[in-house]
Amino acid sequence: MPSFPPPFLRTERLVLRPFTEADADHLYALDDDPEVTRFINGGKPADLDAIRTRILPRLLHDHPCTGTRGWWAAEEQAAGTFLGWFELRPLSDHDPAVVELGYRLNRAAWGKGYATEGSLALIDKAFTDLGAERVTANTMAVNTRSRRVMEKSGLTFLRNFSGDWPEAIPGSEHGEVEYELLKEDWERRRSR
Repeated sequence: MPSFPPPFLRTERLVLRPFTEADADHLYALDDDPEVTRFINGGKPADLDAIRTRILPRLLHDHPCTGTRGWWAAEEQAAGTFLGWFELRPLSDHDPAVVELGYRLNRAAWGKGYATEGSLALIDKAFTDLGAERVTANTMAVNTRSRRVMEKSGLTFLRNFSGDWPEAIPGSEHGEVEYELLKEDWERRRSR
């Protein structure tokens, strides 16, 4: 059994820890589910070689401005089951002011509040410890589940936009949406 680094963050039910090379098979299983990747690539099968050579190195990248990685393996705290990942990465390696929030969980974890729980904890961490002034997140306009998580996490709709899709997938014709939460709005909500 691989040894994993210490957790980055714990919530009531989740452990978010840095990825390691030992997570390649977990990532493959996650990305090989066509329902999980329906709004990413239209549900195409995963490529283990691409995960090892392109995706995993990006997940292992340390951002100098925060001293942290930008992607975190999510495990169910009680059983240690791999659930997927969360993203909280600065848009610039040299400035922590704007961070992007994201998440991808396996189907067994859907509908249980994990995405919102992890997102809320990461937003708090961004504003209290990492120097963020703005949290942003985006998804396809038709991805209502992800949009609902953003809203439940305190982000508000900012704009519609057209992404650069190398290959159109069902729903991409409706464009994408961006949500945001500013630190001052987060502080105001916490003080109520």
